[in-house]
Amino acid sequence: MRNAPLAEKTPIGVFVGLATLDVIHRISAPPSVNEKVTARDQFVAAGGPAANAAVTFAALGGRAVLVTALGVDPVADLVRADLAAHGVRIVDGAGGEHRPVPISAVSVLESTGERSVVSLDAVRSDVPAPEGLGDLIAEADMVLVDGHHPRMARAAAAQATAHGTALVTDAGRWKPVMADLIPHVTDMLCSNDFRFPGTESSESTASTLLEKGVDTVVTTHGGDPIRWWSAGRSGYVPVPAVTAVDTLGAGDAFHGAYSYYRAGSGDLEQHLGDAARVAALRCSIVGPRAWLDRLRADLIRKQER
Repeated sequence: MRNAPLAEKTPIGVFVGLATLDVIHRISAPPSVNEKVTARDQFVAAGGPAANAAVTFAALGGRAVLVTALGVDPVADLVRADLAAHGVRIVDGAGGEHRPVPISAVSVLESTGERSVVSLDAVRSDVPAPEGLGDLIAEADMVLVDGHHPRMARAAAAQATAHGTALVTDAGRWKPVMADLIPHVTDMLCSNDFRFPGTESSESTASTLLEKGVDTVVTTHGGDPIRWWSAGRSGYVPVPAVTAVDTLGAGDAFHGAYSYYRAGSGDLEQHLGDAARVAALRCSIVGPRAWLDRLRADLIRKQER
């Protein structure tokens, strides 16, 4: 691996997957059938697992490149503008193609911070990998794939293996392309609901993934400790206790932060603890982007000590 301590150089991360436009409403209670409710607040921002992870990686100080498919569309322009404002470089596999950009209708329940999402995704996308993907990955310290845009994901996985680059996979739910990705994956970050087909628990899923050659398997459990398996060892890492007011993108923030810390020095438990603190901060602040100001301020204070 070419990974170097963070103090020596700025880490470079390539994030391959979904970018959406999120239209977010904060509500006091879910509407019933045929009922209209007035939102308490609203936000519009770029979203998607890979995109949100890239934003977090950039906010921590890394150079984030998002490989996705946007094409020519007014909605795509909104996505590009938000990501550029947060330091993410976009490599667009769709080029000049006119195609619909997924729009996510998101509701966040004010009392608990829990979110509900209705959206198109890109699990069945046939957009190919852009030219030059191998060159991007050759310069990267890590690659993250989220299973969307499968042709891009497969190409990125193969290039990561060819260049000896860490390949992190966002495993929120099983996607068919993951069968092709697993032989290349170094770090599989799983939600507690993620199941390898035919397994019945997160533990049996982890065991199967390790048997198939994944180096490190991590399972998150919301506010409960993170479980990990790596190099013949396993353990738990506690997560900070916070009052959750907005959980939208918290898992993506965890993945982006883990990728950033994974690209530098330290051990697995340290990476997980640092990433958990970033995700907890995300949950404690309302809105998809306001928490980043707090994150940057915390980083500045830490550097000044």
